[in-house]
Amino acid sequence: MKIVDLRTMRGPSYWSVKHYKLIVAKVDLQEFAGQWSSAVDGLPERLLALLPNMGQAQQPAGMSGAGSRHTTKHPPLTLERLADGEPLGHVIQHVALELQRLAAMPVFWGKSYPAREEGVEYVVFAYQEERAGRAAAEAAVALVGALCRGEDVDLGPIVAELHEIREEEFFGPSTYSIVAEAASRNIPYIQLKNTSIIQLGYGVNQRRIWATTTNLTSHAGVEVAGNKNRTKAMLEDSGVPVPRGTTVYSEAGLRDAIEELGFPIVTKPLDGNHGKGATIRIMNWEDAAEGLKAAQAYSRAVIVEQFIEGFDFRLLVVNGRLIAAAKRTPAAVKGDGTSTVQQLIDKVNEDPRRGVGHEKTLTSIKADAHTLALLAKQGRALDTVLPAGEVQYLKSTANISTGGTATDVTDLIHPYNLLLAERVAGIVGLDICGIDLMANDIAVPLNESRGAVIEVNAAPGFRMHIDPTEGLPRNVAAPVVDMLFPPGSTARIPIIAISGTNGKTTTTRLIAHLVASIGYKVGFTTTDGIYIQGVQLQKGDCTGGQSAEFVLRDPTVNYAVLETARGGMLRSGLGFHTCDIAVVTNVAADHLGLRDIYTVEEMAAVKAVVPRTVRKSGWAVLNADDDLVYGMARTLECQVALFSMNEHNPRIREHVEAGGVAAVYEEGYVTIYRNSYKLRIDRAAEFPVTFGGRAGFNIENSLAAALAGYLAGFSPDTIKTALRTFVPSATKTPGRMNVYKFPKFEAIVDYAHNTAGITKFAEFMDATTATRKIGIVSGLGDRRDEDTLGFARIAGRIFDEVILRQDRDLRGKSAEFLREIMTRGLRLDKPDLPITYIENEPDAIDYALANAPEGSVVTMFTENITATIAKLDAFEKTV
Repeated sequence: MKIVDLRTMRGPSYWSVKHYKLIVAKVDLQEFAGQWSSAVDGLPERLLALLPNMGQAQQPAGMSGAGSRHTTKHPPLTLERLADGEPLGHVIQHVALELQRLAAMPVFWGKSYPAREEGVEYVVFAYQEERAGRAAAEAAVALVGALCRGEDVDLGPIVAELHEIREEEFFGPSTYSIVAEAASRNIPYIQLKNTSIIQLGYGVNQRRIWATTTNLTSHAGVEVAGNKNRTKAMLEDSGVPVPRGTTVYSEAGLRDAIEELGFPIVTKPLDGNHGKGATIRIMNWEDAAEGLKAAQAYSRAVIVEQFIEGFDFRLLVVNGRLIAAAKRTPAAVKGDGTSTVQQLIDKVNEDPRRGVGHEKTLTSIKADAHTLALLAKQGRALDTVLPAGEVQYLKSTANISTGGTATDVTDLIHPYNLLLAERVAGIVGLDICGIDLMANDIAVPLNESRGAVIEVNAAPGFRMHIDPTEGLPRNVAAPVVDMLFPPGSTARIPIIAISGTNGKTTTTRLIAHLVASIGYKVGFTTTDGIYIQGVQLQKGDCTGGQSAEFVLRDPTVNYAVLETARGGMLRSGLGFHTCDIAVVTNVAADHLGLRDIYTVEEMAAVKAVVPRTVRKSGWAVLNADDDLVYGMARTLECQVALFSMNEHNPRIREHVEAGGVAAVYEEGYVTIYRNSYKLRIDRAAEFPVTFGGRAGFNIENSLAAALAGYLAGFSPDTIKTALRTFVPSATKTPGRMNVYKFPKFEAIVDYAHNTAGITKFAEFMDATTATRKIGIVSGLGDRRDEDTLGFARIAGRIFDEVILRQDRDLRGKSAEFLREIMTRGLRLDKPDLPITYIENEPDAIDYALANAPEGSVVTMFTENITATIAKLDAFEKTV
């Protein structure tokens, strides 16, 4: 068995619009082709012996591993099912999910499908972390293959590798809690590339978090909290109880501090965190010197302060309100009279709540140098047998990350201490603030119990509150999301997405122009680039998920218009989860045979991904003249509006009579129907993009744009003005019907590249009065031969003369083959059609410009739009 293609979906896709994070593995079963689990001797037993949990029901909880709005019960792969027979692709899918679950990444959704090739299957399954998902795919295929061959499999290294990836890549518990809370409110999130920064929401309405700091967090507050001396001075000035102390840099300074403070003392780095380098309850000079050394491993400046007796409490304040309080206890073991300290540690670590790093509620206890030093102070070591009932502390600080435990005490806190915590957060200036205090009893006012605030933390950890060892869990992420997105605010911006075979780019630009015309700051994507507020920021085909995210990440954008092509959807899914309006222009035979999409019906299923992501109250704008597009309505949960070039289309009549909304080309007008009334926007011939009404394909695009604008809430006058002021040009619509009028002839630059597109172009050319029609065309290597032949045949009908060139990238086909098939197609209806062969596109353009007869039209179906336009602009200056 081997994987022949491996893709990562990061948004709604052909495979699922409800589950976003999916691995798609195309697996060649090789010698096991056609076999099911029942046909492989011993496979069911060996598989469940290795992965017994796979035979038990699995229940998702919280955020689905697929990054989904939906959770799905995963039926167990029982011995009975395996013995009855399951496709091996389905077995691989179950194994990939189970491997991730074993590595503390609970994922539950998956499917398998036969590919067209014999013995090849698509295995599709959810992931939490992309690298781990891809590694799980490779491991699952190798594991199932080995079991099928009767080989032994060591599961340990596989799970260990996935564990390691999780620790390196996955959200920490605090970040995860905020992201999960946002997701539960349908707030989208984007992890910014190569960072731990998470964007919540889109465009101008976005907020950002980095662990538990936010884009609202005061830099000054973080700086104050990071300097413990400054923090203590500010708190002391405001009447907050704090321990006496000073800052030292050397042993001499330490001696002076001890002389002033006496024992017991605490040493800790001036700008430390998470208890790193801190030593508490120091009772003698030797330990003090060691404490200084430990602290200076993190900071040259070391705080020395009096040790406050009592318990360690952490109070969490969010947006000025106390949200939770926890009592923290350092990592410890309790003796049983027979076990050594190390054996007791091992027993504690067997608690299923403990794990590596942040993967579980508690962190496993590690016996480090600090632990050994604590034991040595009491004349003990790891091999010491601890007396029954005696508690041995293994760390001097109560951090959860070093194996400590937490008990929720939120309901016990005294009102004085509650107010104190909220004041401390305000004094330091933090929106999310962790306050550490020592006190004998949190239910007693701090000023009456000789307690003190010992530290104030920016970016406090949430794990002790979310999942305490004892007590009530607190959803501390909810107030954070409330703060970032107060009631009445929104995390989203309007999104209009456009899909289809032809007309996407022009429709996208028409809608973007309409939206921008009334002051929105628009970001839009097209096949020629990404534009923010009218400025092109990236060039090239930008119709995939990453380009959509580029727009949605931009903090200035308050409206997104996104051209969405099939390539990006098949490669990695959409760059957004839901949209407000989706437009599907048409579906035609183009790009068939690529990425296992062989029929126009399968292509329609790809294009339908976009309208299927429209929110329920949103709109899908569908072409009623296209059977495949019209048929998408049956699969949609949103509202549907139709457009048609045929005012007598029965689908339109039926739709409108049922109370639907439609746009129709009626008696030369772009007209919108809604219920019992109709609204004429304007004569289509008045829109420059229609070239006086001759470009029927752009009338169709105008219908779609006008209808989308109407459904988005724009007034008829706004729509009319926008369509009248949208002037096609090399700047406005590069490569889309760019007309150059030279003194003796005209030139047209267009991107028609498939049979449907050139058929529409032929209708436009039929209305021209040119004395001679010359075309520069080429064959595309990534099209089916029948599509290339059909394209060439229509080109032969349009033009009186053809210049046949070659694309730079022939995409797997030879130049000779493409020349032969194009020549054959061009001359199917015109055997004597003059054809000039010029391989290089710039040379072909130069030849055409130098030899164009007076009154002729030269059409350039270009590969490089930018270079072609630049050449024509330069030529225009010479004539």
